[in-house]
Amino acid sequence: MSHARAVLRLTLSLRSAGRLCSARFMEGPPHGPASPPAMENGTAPCGEKRPPDTQETTVTEGSAKIAFPSANEVFYNPVQEFNRDLTCAVITEFARIHLGAKGIQIKVPGEKEVQKVVVDLSEQEEDKAVLKEGADPAPGNQPRTATVGEICEEGLRVLEGLAASGLRSIRFAREVPGLRSVVANDASARAVDLIRHNVQLNEVAHLVQPSQADARMLMYQHQRVSDRFDVIDLDPYGSPAAFLDAAVQAVSEGGLLCVTCTDMAVLAGNSGETCYSKYGAMALKSRACHEMALRIVLHSLDLRANCYQRFVVPLLSISADFYIRVFVRVFTGQAKVKASASKQALVFQCVGCGAFHLQRLGKASGAPGGRVKFSAACGPPVAPECEHCGQRHQLGGPLWVEPIHDLDFVGRVLEAVSTNPGRFHTSERIRGVLSVVTEELPDVPLYYTLDQLSSTIHCSTPSLLQLRSALLHAGFRVSLSHACKNAVKTDAPASALWDIMRCWEKQCPVKRERLSETSPAFRILSVEPRLQANFTIRDDANPSSRQRGLKRFQANPEANWGPRPRARPGGKAVGEAMEDRRRLLQNKRKEPAEDLAQRAARLKTFPCKRFKKGTCQRGDQCCYSHRPLTPEATAEAAPTDCPQTPNQKPPGSGATSGPGVD
Repeated sequence: MSHARAVLRLTLSLRSAGRLCSARFMEGPPHGPASPPAMENGTAPCGEKRPPDTQETTVTEGSAKIAFPSANEVFYNPVQEFNRDLTCAVITEFARIHLGAKGIQIKVPGEKEVQKVVVDLSEQEEDKAVLKEGADPAPGNQPRTATVGEICEEGLRVLEGLAASGLRSIRFAREVPGLRSVVANDASARAVDLIRHNVQLNEVAHLVQPSQADARMLMYQHQRVSDRFDVIDLDPYGSPAAFLDAAVQAVSEGGLLCVTCTDMAVLAGNSGETCYSKYGAMALKSRACHEMALRIVLHSLDLRANCYQRFVVPLLSISADFYIRVFVRVFTGQAKVKASASKQALVFQCVGCGAFHLQRLGKASGAPGGRVKFSAACGPPVAPECEHCGQRHQLGGPLWVEPIHDLDFVGRVLEAVSTNPGRFHTSERIRGVLSVVTEELPDVPLYYTLDQLSSTIHCSTPSLLQLRSALLHAGFRVSLSHACKNAVKTDAPASALWDIMRCWEKQCPVKRERLSETSPAFRILSVEPRLQANFTIRDDANPSSRQRGLKRFQANPEANWGPRPRARPGGKAVGEAMEDRRRLLQNKRKEPAEDLAQRAARLKTFPCKRFKKGTCQRGDQCCYSHRPLTPEATAEAAPTDCPQTPNQKPPGSGATSGPGVD
């Protein structure tokens, strides 16, 4: 009996505690000391206490000064400065277009004082601006201007759904002109307290409004046309999939949606089933995985917008460092939504040679009277086995196959950054990345890479200019990609690419006897090329960004760089034990480096092939064994060549061998 009473009392106590916690959540943040819940995507546990005497560190980035707790490094990641600088540049040009249609000009610090006229085109998705320089207008026709740090009544309403320390929102208020308000939201009471402190520190309380709410609920509450935001910025820890449905409903007509994804392992093909559950598409392991990740996110955004008779128009899509960043405009239109199926495609990728083919989901064709007829597409575009190497195909997607950039808009951003380089700390990198973006072929999805083509047939790698020249001589278009340094984006079919590689292999022959008859290399090289490649270097093969030496591909900016760890309750410090664990787990899937003495002893167990032929001239300095071979040793040990030292060449060798030669 006493045992039953004890169980009953414990149950009542737990129910009371649950009701108290729910009541505190419904009533909002308490008036006393704020609790330090985990700053995750919309979660806020209750009942935790703030650690006493938390030290703070002040960081200056752009025009903002931010104080954040030293104990929790999740609040600030210096590697993301490029992301924030680029976002400020994009929103500035978007504000120029948005306000220019209303006759309002924006004044950006550092820009030249020129008269700028914005022409609003008829089509909403083609809402672009044309800049003109002219004489000063008459005093009575002086246009209205919007400056940085001032409230513009007809300006942009901005929402940062996951603000953390509020750095991004404060930079918007201090660096982007033409804003009406900026809502800096976070689900964590501790983060909102920090946002309030930083807002007061930067004197932008008239523009930045701190908010504590679940980002999804906040956006769902702003679905009405009059309540929508003109700009929504989402930069969560990991995947933004949980916020996309609410975001496409809360952004205004023609508004700007900025999304960051840091779950690159999922988007790059390591977990295809997880990618499908989050984004509605299967990701494949491919050399073009970073561009494929961009196109998967764009497909997911458009798919969610289509549910509400809306569609997206990409302005800029960037793959940088450990994340991807997309900027899209959202419009409403039932007729335009019908074309969305023809903008998506499945990808068939060969597991042997990596050749890929696209199969669109829908087909749009012209009909009498200027109408457009939509129907299902016919396929598949490939046979069960690859026509080049005989291997099977993997099926991925659907993914976005329309252009991922608006080149006119990118050119505007590039011009603004180039003419005002002192505005951002990462202006040099922004110029380099956007220059490569403007050189990309807009109508060619995905790409091959130099090392992929050469390693497939085990031949030496041609230079970038040689391969680009061969494609240009053959009459095809070719460009680089900002997502990969060795990318070859071309409209040439896979058959033409392999013909060019066959011609290159004839100049640098591969030892055919070492190739298996079932390998992709043997099957590709067994076919004679029908296209005779010309590898003479052309002047137009070297892109302009490469000739000017722009910073196109960023090197690792610091040691142990990358996404910061997920925030933990109470802002516990990352101690030495955690740092040691990070170093221990780095390259955990790679074999440890072999000791030089162990390597020398291991190589001495193999007989020297050149000594057997009587041509080895190294004597005792040879790393392989020169002992006479016994029949047993001959059967057990495979003969190998002597490795060449950097300062030695084998006698009679005149030609150089490239990487990838067996």
